[in-house]
Amino acid sequence: MTSIASLSAAELGPLYAAKELSPVEVAKDALARIERFEPEINAFVVRDGAATLAMAEASQARWLKGEALGPLDGVPVTIKDNIGVAGWPMKRGSALASDAPWPEDAPATARLREAGTVFLGKTTMPEYGWKGVGDSPLSGITRNPWNTTTGPGGSSAGAASCAALNLGCIHLGTDGAGSVRIPAAFTGVVGLKPTYGRVPAYPVSTMGFLAHLGPLTRTVADTALAMNAIARPDERDMTAIIADPIDYVAALSGGVKGLRIAYSAKLGGDVPVDADIARLTREAALAFRELGASVEEVDPGFADPLETLMVLWSAGAALALRSIGPDGRAQMDPGLVAVAEAGERVAGSTYVEALLNQRNALAHHMAQFHARFDLLLTPTLPLPAFEVGRNTPGHGGYGEDWTRWTPFTYPFNITQQPAISLPCGLTSGGLPAGLQIVGAFGEDALVLRAAAALEAFRPFARVDAPIKSI
Repeated sequence: MTSIASLSAAELGPLYAAKELSPVEVAKDALARIERFEPEINAFVVRDGAATLAMAEASQARWLKGEALGPLDGVPVTIKDNIGVAGWPMKRGSALASDAPWPEDAPATARLREAGTVFLGKTTMPEYGWKGVGDSPLSGITRNPWNTTTGPGGSSAGAASCAALNLGCIHLGTDGAGSVRIPAAFTGVVGLKPTYGRVPAYPVSTMGFLAHLGPLTRTVADTALAMNAIARPDERDMTAIIADPIDYVAALSGGVKGLRIAYSAKLGGDVPVDADIARLTREAALAFRELGASVEEVDPGFADPLETLMVLWSAGAALALRSIGPDGRAQMDPGLVAVAEAGERVAGSTYVEALLNQRNALAHHMAQFHARFDLLLTPTLPLPAFEVGRNTPGHGGYGEDWTRWTPFTYPFNITQQPAISLPCGLTSGGLPAGLQIVGAFGEDALVLRAAAALEAFRPFARVDAPIKSI
């Protein structure tokens, strides 16, 4: 049989049903590999082997009785540290946070528990998820398995590193300006930011309507399986979409023949794009022509909405830190404190202008664009993973602000559209490149169908153990 370390969530269920493999065997294998690789990647803030094995044993008993809860029963998963898990602390990457156990599961966590998944632990993130890299005062530096001198991106840093090494099959993350897609691109995995409200949140993020929850996985099929479980309304989130459930697994079939696809190499901006990234993402985009879609190179035609993002982002950071005084702030990430202090200076009218008028204008512009094109393709990021311990690359080409190297991700948090990052090849330095597929609001199933078509046509490279240098 293929090694456990290479199996996807979609492959585990049939093996459990045939009694060729058990959830306990899979959990023990995952725990052993985490023990082996964790010193090199530092992806976890909570591990509870006894709880993991108890969940696996309960799943195994259900499979033996023929009473499995569904296709995810016994599948190992991880949860980002800003998503509640009953009985485990939620520290959000901050050394100041309490060690007290969180009282209840967040909606997405609850849905995974109800599906019978096995929790491996909680994964690392920068403090309060404020930036696109993976270090924090709480856990230090998380590293990229493709080259441990580089970072996995953030803020869903540990989730992405775990996904790359298949330390669990499904990894819950959050995305307020690219925090699922950024690390997915840097680590060569699939990262979906669903339409806002598709996956409910509780407690609601201080970043408000920017913040989405979504999975990171090794395969599109596993992303679809995760969405079948977590994309359900919850009464604790008033913004959660109320709709008939979509079978995202069934929606993967059908291909892209006849779709109208736009490809934008720079979104109309002037950000420098690494030559390998430009080549790999363009090749992947044009591959859709071979799959029967029309592909036109065209920019969507909007101005960089960074100012809108930062009004909302900084105000959210100010809210997150409002009860923390000078002594506490002195122990926090200085960059987060600076953003929060900028947010304290944002006028209420300026915030409402960004929240309503500017956000709605961009969303309307993209709705008109999608009347012409079913999907928009871009590079997920303009550069491959860079050295750890920095917010921006050391060469200085993107200044000192991390948002300068994420121009392709945050616009679609503002518009709340679904967007997925899909690995599309390796640079000459052996680091992954990511292609972003963006759909119209609510078209999550179409985004996944296109991703599945490309994945089947152009299979992705995998990493099985951390690579210490390239």
